[in-house]
Amino acid sequence: MKKIVAVLLAILLFFPRSVEGKEEALALDSEYYVLMEANTGTVLASKNKDEIRSPASITKIMTVLLIFEALEQKKISLTDMVITSEHAKSMGGSQVFLEEGEEQSVETLIKCILIASGNDASVAMAEKIGGSEESFVKMMNEKARKLGMKHTHFVDCCGLTDSDEHYTTAEDVALVSRELVNRYPQVLDYSSIWMETIIHKTKQGEKEFVLSNTNKLLKANDWVKGLKTGSTSKAKYCVSNVAVKDGITLISVVMAAPNYKVRFSDSYQLLNYGFSKCTLYRDPEKTYSKELNSGEKNQIQGRKKETFYVDTTGMDFEKIRNVLNWKKSIEPPIRKGDVLGTVDYYYDNQKICSTEIVAKESVKEAGFGMCLKSVAGKLLQIG
Repeated sequence: MKKIVAVLLAILLFFPRSVEGKEEALALDSEYYVLMEANTGTVLASKNKDEIRSPASITKIMTVLLIFEALEQKKISLTDMVITSEHAKSMGGSQVFLEEGEEQSVETLIKCILIASGNDASVAMAEKIGGSEESFVKMMNEKARKLGMKHTHFVDCCGLTDSDEHYTTAEDVALVSRELVNRYPQVLDYSSIWMETIIHKTKQGEKEFVLSNTNKLLKANDWVKGLKTGSTSKAKYCVSNVAVKDGITLISVVMAAPNYKVRFSDSYQLLNYGFSKCTLYRDPEKTYSKELNSGEKNQIQGRKKETFYVDTTGMDFEKIRNVLNWKKSIEPPIRKGDVLGTVDYYYDNQKICSTEIVAKESVKEAGFGMCLKSVAGKLLQIG
């Protein structure tokens, strides 16, 4: 079955046409889509990327991001038990049929959200973290603003609503997807699960329930890692897919596709196009030392994060050169994380990207004793 799906999807041809900038618009059936490279955020292809649409269950990408943030901040743990409220149980649409008063672990509910798109599981987690779904939705909107999702507003945590006040865009979905997979790549371990069995434990006893992944593109090949699907009569068919191949991570977002087959075939074509077009330049993390004329230390250590650059033009990466540029004045006090300079990257004498050098440690101003010692040393040198 896996081979058949892969062949059928692969033979769907597409023909790119250039648009302004580096982006392309492809001859797809969907009218709203974005293809983004995850490390750099480079948009490789798009159409109507800023037009507002109803997101349906791809809303849950933001919900899952806030869940993983809460895990990172130790506010919750994967083994914490979550009690299903009457409100959570009442959710319609896609659900895993949690009963009021039923307890499930945080990890189980993450699986219910990412594999089976459980609206009830999403609300249960929203109440666990925010105290109420309403409070959690405020957190979602605040996070959207911080991520620069300029055309997004949430009304609920699962996308079940048909409210006109619940909206986003293909590019904004790509932004939140990128934040999620970059900060918490372990999320793909959950979104790529095809089937999983959970146990409902209620007053009526124990009962098995099989979670079946809503993202049928997982059967196409091994580099598709899934993420989130969504569909309502208003939103039509949506998906945000993540794929990893040869060190490159791509995000393809399709919104308002006319049916589920188009949703998946267009997403697959976007990913194929991206992998055929782009190569990724990587310069590893490095540490630099800078002499100081004053301060409690004679030098400061600066760190450059790993640098990424996506090329779609066939660059010879061997010809990329980097230039170290310290700030003109670096004087204590210096705080850990302060920007000390940049490493700028050039190809054919054109600057293609830049990475900041930040202080690895804090350096205080020199005290009186240290200043006296420094002066004495200079006098001895003169003598």
